[in-house]
Amino acid sequence: MALTNPRNARIRNPILPGFNPDPSICRVGDDYYIATSTFEWYPGVRIHHSRDLRTWRLAARPLDRPELLNMIGNPDSCGVWAPCLSHCDGLFHLAYTDVKRFNGNFKDTHNYLTTCDAIDGVWSDPVFLNSSGFDPSIFHDDDGRKWCLNLVWDHRPDRSRFGGIALQEYSPAEQRLVGTRKYIFRGTALGCTEGPHLYRRNGYYYLITAEGGTGYGHAVTVARSRSIQGPYEPDPSGPLLTSRNDPDWPLQRAGHADLVEAPSGELFMVHLVSRPLPGTRRSPLGRETALQNIECTDDGWFRLPGKTVVPQLEAEPPNLPDTESPDRLEHDDFDDAGLNPDYQWLRTPWPEEFMSLSERPGYLRLYGMESPGSLFRQALVARRLSSFECEATTCVEFHPANFQQLAGLIVYYNASKFHYLYISNAEGIGRHAGIMSCEAEPALDVVFPLSENPVSLPDSGSVFLRAVISGASLTFSWSLDADTWFGIDCRLDMTLLSDESGDGRRIDFTGTFVGLCCNDVSGARIHADFDFFRLRGEG
Repeated sequence: MALTNPRNARIRNPILPGFNPDPSICRVGDDYYIATSTFEWYPGVRIHHSRDLRTWRLAARPLDRPELLNMIGNPDSCGVWAPCLSHCDGLFHLAYTDVKRFNGNFKDTHNYLTTCDAIDGVWSDPVFLNSSGFDPSIFHDDDGRKWCLNLVWDHRPDRSRFGGIALQEYSPAEQRLVGTRKYIFRGTALGCTEGPHLYRRNGYYYLITAEGGTGYGHAVTVARSRSIQGPYEPDPSGPLLTSRNDPDWPLQRAGHADLVEAPSGELFMVHLVSRPLPGTRRSPLGRETALQNIECTDDGWFRLPGKTVVPQLEAEPPNLPDTESPDRLEHDDFDDAGLNPDYQWLRTPWPEEFMSLSERPGYLRLYGMESPGSLFRQALVARRLSSFECEATTCVEFHPANFQQLAGLIVYYNASKFHYLYISNAEGIGRHAGIMSCEAEPALDVVFPLSENPVSLPDSGSVFLRAVISGASLTFSWSLDADTWFGIDCRLDMTLLSDESGDGRRIDFTGTFVGLCCNDVSGARIHADFDFFRLRGEG
């Protein structure tokens, strides 16, 4: 464990670098918790813990069994959207959406609530709330009543898809929504009103929403009312936070926020941002979580310090004791009984179908599953990137019998955006290494930059594989002894692995991961054994 910076040092943004979007924050005593979206990555929702708002450790991944979440077949950028974490009556409450459809007029969005008395405990089987939209939020009022808010999605052709924020009472005793659904806020001129969170302060109900879409027009807006059921008056000064008018600012796409109050009364706001690579509008790390100080005006509205609306690169820390920084996982020999929680996989609640740490102790064994573009069952175990400069290395034993069997090191955004250094076998070539890239929809076709000159490998033995990421550039290399490395003369474009790349019709919602993969589209389920995984340069 390492000591953090002195408490008078400022907190640098983002506080949760890499793919950690849609933050929801709550405080329980001296402990702060942030829940973030995970989309198609399993287990669902990541919850980080801190006591100083500076140093965060991964504390829980609550949606970890099929009763809580099964995303097999979910399209890319669907799955778990915008969780809301709160604490009341001795229980943590986690509301979340499982989105089953992305494109088209309709979105199939199922909203649930699960509870637990400990952040790292076993969360309850989910209570179904509704399917009317997404971004559910639970508000615990001072009088003991509980309310559910969410965006209502409107599929009708003559209406805005973002139909407004609806409020409905939740009955813990009946474990269902009761009473009548009422629209309480239709949004401002920015449009795309979503991500609601409700607070009660100084005689007002304050409603914070995300507006402007989750792209470069994203913003945080505030409205208030004397009554929980409205009407809600938007802040006459406009958005509380946005980067939409500052295209060169390092923190872009700022929006989707939540407030927390320190024991001293200081207010803080967490929100999502992205960091485009310099000179581009592409963000391979995805949407990240940042922190801002919040002040109150004499007439009760919220403001960032200095009367700015642009997300600040640093925040003033609260008056709290320093804590220790958790050690980062850099080198993993796969010697533990379970997989380190920094790893995730895609969609399935049954990882035992494709991975094992016990079949060959000291190795991660992956059984070949479907293709790298599958939305159902992939054998892919990966960690999110949190830095533009990093190096990933592994060692794999893999002896494919034919060209339909592949395993190796993958840098992955989603099923249509990845670069894959794989080992395979083919007639006339034998065992070899190649590169497969998928460069965004709509085609889903892959390209093979080494198709004319694959790297010939010995028929047996381990192979070391390495990926070096430097800004917009990705290069692969290989070795037979981990001392002499052979670079592959193929420079790949990291900006393709970003929210913004594609056909321009939509922005995706995740971020780049790097990890280990095994595919067997012949159905024989051949396995690959990975001796270690090392990821350096994260920070």
